[in-house]
Amino acid sequence: MAGDHEKVLTTIRNGFQSGKTLPLSFRIEQLKSLHRMFVESKDEILEALRKDMKKARLEATLYEIEIVQNECSGLIRNLTDLAKNTPLPMNMLAILDNGYIKKEPYGVVLILGAWNYPFLLTLQPMAGAIAAGNCVIVKPSELSSHSAATMARLIPKYLDPECYHVVLGDVDATKSLLKNRFDYIFCTGSPTVGRSVMAAAAPNLTPVTLELGGKSPCYIDESADFFIASKRILWGKFMNLGQTCIAPDYILCSKKAEKAFLDVAHKVMEEWYGEKLQENPDMPRIVNARHFNRLQGLLESTKGTLVFGGKYDSDDLWIEPTIIADVTERDSLMQEEIFGPILPIVSVKSVDDAIEFINKKPKPLALYTFAKDDKVNKRIIAKTTSGGVCVNDVTWHSAWQGLPFGGVGDSGMGAYHAEFSFDTFSHNRSVLVRSFSALSEKLGEARYPPYTNSKIRIFQFILGNFHKFNVKWGRIFSHFFAAALGAATVLAFFYLSKIRN
Repeated sequence: MAGDHEKVLTTIRNGFQSGKTLPLSFRIEQLKSLHRMFVESKDEILEALRKDMKKARLEATLYEIEIVQNECSGLIRNLTDLAKNTPLPMNMLAILDNGYIKKEPYGVVLILGAWNYPFLLTLQPMAGAIAAGNCVIVKPSELSSHSAATMARLIPKYLDPECYHVVLGDVDATKSLLKNRFDYIFCTGSPTVGRSVMAAAAPNLTPVTLELGGKSPCYIDESADFFIASKRILWGKFMNLGQTCIAPDYILCSKKAEKAFLDVAHKVMEEWYGEKLQENPDMPRIVNARHFNRLQGLLESTKGTLVFGGKYDSDDLWIEPTIIADVTERDSLMQEEIFGPILPIVSVKSVDDAIEFINKKPKPLALYTFAKDDKVNKRIIAKTTSGGVCVNDVTWHSAWQGLPFGGVGDSGMGAYHAEFSFDTFSHNRSVLVRSFSALSEKLGEARYPPYTNSKIRIFQFILGNFHKFNVKWGRIFSHFFAAALGAATVLAFFYLSKIRN
């Protein structure tokens, strides 16, 4: 297996070193092909997702296919602007020179996908890496085996095989792959997986982006609109049967707010799914027996009060959407990310109690707050830290164009989506082009020996006033200086001509 990886890496690295991925026209062509793959192979992709998790057609279409297609379209539309050099304003230390930032690809990128949204969480970052001009090796999660196999079949048909490749295999295959040198690694997984990836990247000092999840809290204030809040929370929690990294992991609220929430929740769940939830075609399944057994263990060990659901079927990998009240901080449900259809409710007396509870735990990937009182929402945002925040809804911020998506602390590092994906997979290379002109050299002579007090004072003046010039006035001054220099040159020419005559 290691030998196969080396051959693949050699092919892909040669593809990058050939310069094939550098022209924007090539990148756009590949992004269009990736978009077309989802259009032409939609039924094949949906079938793979059905086999892996019995994923509902609507959820699979919207959250696996449409989002990646939109990502490709946006990157195609904006690529010229994203890739262009960023000019810098006048700099007092190099007043006649030209400085800019050149956005360059890292090289060969490894993307480690996740099983819960296998196409989305593997190919959305891949689109960003392609747009930035990288070559890419994709390793889908082996837990969603049908989706992984489908990617391995489709990607070589649509993307250039010299620049993009899919590697299949189990955990050992991933470890073997990570022993090789990459120029960038992007991984979506658990904090445990993230630590392993960082350790593997360390010997080669490879930069990484980690999207890791965590226990995302959801605070419901007594001022909330409970009819709307309940629907939004239940949708976000039980979508994909709770197997979503930014699903609300637990609720924090007062007993009064809890009662109002549960009164609506019972009605909404019955209206959405009926009485026989297991028979509903819109309900997915737990990905495998190991995850099912973990969730079953959490259900059986909790000391909370079951208020909704609680049924399960090991043969069908089915766990009913479940709500449990009276959960404490020490309960088994509060010790790890649940990543399943179990929603604990923890009682707090005030928003400050909720903030204190949240801040005791590792920084979450997402944080949710529901309140009509805007002071409550602002207080939670100001007093806590998380990868992202969504007020009066859940998960919706991840689909909002223009917002970066990423974690902080235990929930990850780095961000992506749209232009942030391009930035993640691009190295900002600083470039300064200096002039050979006599004036340019004269202005810089103070740096040369012998070092005198007057030269020290010159640099102290320049550095002390450096930050007083903002970008706008710096550019104006730069243009003015250039015009003045040009005018002085013309006048000098005419003056010398007059003397000669």
